[in-house]
Amino acid sequence: MEQSHPEQRRAADQVFQQSLEQLEDILQEISTEEEEIPQLHTSTFTEVELDEDLIDIDLAALEDAVADIEQYLEEKTKTQLG
Repeated sequence: MEQSHPEQRRAADQVFQQSLEQLEDILQEISTEEEEIPQLHTSTFTEVELDEDLIDIDLAALEDAVADIEQYLEEKTKTQLG
């Protein structure tokens, strides 16, 4: 079995220490980003309020819009065929 040379061990140790420092930097960046995320959600509307606004869509207006789209598509199909 070969014994490791002291220079190889030192070089490997340096590379390992650099990798640890890079990992520490990455983890610090991630934790900083996670701390910033909650600040972005502090607005006048909460997610629940936004969902409620989407539910309050006027059903009659939506039905009218669908009917208008269907009529437009029928007319467009007739003009292309006829």
